[in-house]
Amino acid sequence: MSTTPDAVRAEFASWLDDRWDRSLSLIEWRRRLVGGGWAVPSWPESLYGRGLPTWADIVVREELHRAGAPGTPIGPGMQLAAPTLARHATAELQERFLPPTLTGEMLWCQLFSEPGAGSDLAGLSTTAELDGDEWIVNGQKVWNTSAHHAHYGLLLVRTDWDQPKHAGLSYLLLPMGQPGVEVRPLRQMNGHASFNEVFLTEARVPRGHVVGTLGEGWSVAKTTLAHERTFATMRRRSSRVPASSARAVLEAAAEAEEHFGTYAWYPQRAGRSDLLIERAQTLGLAGDPVIRQEIAKVYSLVRAGEWTMMRAAAARRAGRPPGPEGSVGKLAASRVAHRSAAAHGLIAGARGLLKRSEDPLDAVVAEVLVSTPAQSIAGGTDEIQRNIIAERILGLPRQPDPYADRSFREVPH
Repeated sequence: MSTTPDAVRAEFASWLDDRWDRSLSLIEWRRRLVGGGWAVPSWPESLYGRGLPTWADIVVREELHRAGAPGTPIGPGMQLAAPTLARHATAELQERFLPPTLTGEMLWCQLFSEPGAGSDLAGLSTTAELDGDEWIVNGQKVWNTSAHHAHYGLLLVRTDWDQPKHAGLSYLLLPMGQPGVEVRPLRQMNGHASFNEVFLTEARVPRGHVVGTLGEGWSVAKTTLAHERTFATMRRRSSRVPASSARAVLEAAAEAEEHFGTYAWYPQRAGRSDLLIERAQTLGLAGDPVIRQEIAKVYSLVRAGEWTMMRAAAARRAGRPPGPEGSVGKLAASRVAHRSAAAHGLIAGARGLLKRSEDPLDAVVAEVLVSTPAQSIAGGTDEIQRNIIAERILGLPRQPDPYADRSFREVPH
């Protein structure tokens, strides 16, 4: 078969006309997509794809949209777990976990960060010790979105304290529904509770649930983190559907509504630069030269960030995996958020403190001001992104680490 975009589009459109059934449930429909190799057509056939170039994924999404049919799920399962498993897991784990992840039957969360490690993720101290056919896990994780309803967690643990900190890590798949896993919501200063902390006490993981090689979990984690930077800036898809929509479409809309409910404050976290001109006009400040200059600065950053995202998208279409350009985009998003918040504060003045007023946008601005700090933390802090840019793009030497080659037992923590 020719692998031109037009040929792939025609083949999938024909397949779609034959297989799309408005009476199917969302799970039934996605099982058809997976079975036909069209869920992620750029993946090899052994991973339920078709071995096509990366641009085929975009072609399929466009045709699904044209037909009004849902695609793959949204959330950490598809954005984080699936690509990590596809690249690093054994064939046995891929066969077990990829199909239900691609259909949305299996939900995931990420269990990386720890309160005692901060941005130094490799300094984590959650431990896993082998006991017969199971790993026994003890420790604490934090900032875990979706942990309250996930079936499995992508768990980074220390399995060898006698190796340097990066070398003693392993990547496990943790069953969440067990007595040794306690999930507690975290209340944020903006009033939302989007994240959780997870306490692991004698939690158990089957021996074979190791992704990649034992002790080389850091390299696997870097794959997840590269995809996380894209996921952290993902924007909400429209969930509006006509009254006569097919069953799978209605179920997909409900799925999206539940998922994005967790991220209801994320537009405010991003700074709401889209409201700056309107707020300046509403408050009679659109002619103020200082405010006009601040808004212009924000919009310049927004446009530059869009170009960076376009370059990253072009790299994906060309078949390149997420790389350091994700850190550039992540850092650019932080700059936009903070400059937007500063501009909103300049425009609003004391009104920026109002959570309730006659103007509902006052409350939105108030939420912006207490939410934007999170933009510099989620998905890897700004400092970490600068390190990645410095080392992997600019070629600068790594920061000296006197403990780099020493046993983790010797590292102060």
